[in-house]
Amino acid sequence: MKMFENGVGIGGDALQNGLGTLGCLSFPRFLMTHSRSELAAIDVPMWFCLRTHPKHEHIAAASLRRQFEIGCFSPRLRFRKATRRGAVWFVEPMFPGYLFAEFVYSSMHRAVEHASGVHGIVHFGDYLATIDPILIAALQEKAGDEEVVTIDPEIQSGQSVHIAEGPFQGLEAVVTRVLSAKQRVKVLLEFLGRSVETEISMPKVLPAKR
Repeated sequence: MKMFENGVGIGGDALQNGLGTLGCLSFPRFLMTHSRSELAAIDVPMWFCLRTHPKHEHIAAASLRRQFEIGCFSPRLRFRKATRRGAVWFVEPMFPGYLFAEFVYSSMHRAVEHASGVHGIVHFGDYLATIDPILIAALQEKAGDEEVVTIDPEIQSGQSVHIAEGPFQGLEAVVTRVLSAKQRVKVLLEFLGRSVETEISMPKVLPAKR
């Protein structure tokens, strides 16, 4: 799914990838569309998906909360990635370029659309998108008060991993045994033309991408 209208579309790939990370159901099932006239007649808050300026998800959410006391949800992912310095923790938006906000359309849409960091309300032609509160509640439960979901996959025997630190940094290996009590794993790797089994601290290995 990938839909765009008048420059304020909804990138289905980005949203679906974020939901997939949390094991949530297909995003389209929770998306509804309404005409502006329909929304103008509704006097209860609804959840909207907002498009933000690049890398302004948290700026936009903070602005809406501070200026208008609007409920916002802008979840982030925390994960480890191999770098030249070894395995480093990164925090990035779960849905790059988007955030969710709850407000009464008739009284607040102009203020929301002109808030700092906001590019507009996601829409398809003349129809605006709203999000089922069940989905928002599920996401909020996963993310917690800090709106951060930590992704740190459990390492298992037989799994291919990359070594992120130490003398074997950059090599790929296969986990032969998980030593949970010691927070270490035994791995088998190819080094200088021969198979070598060695013991490595769990934080120094990352699942190999396939």
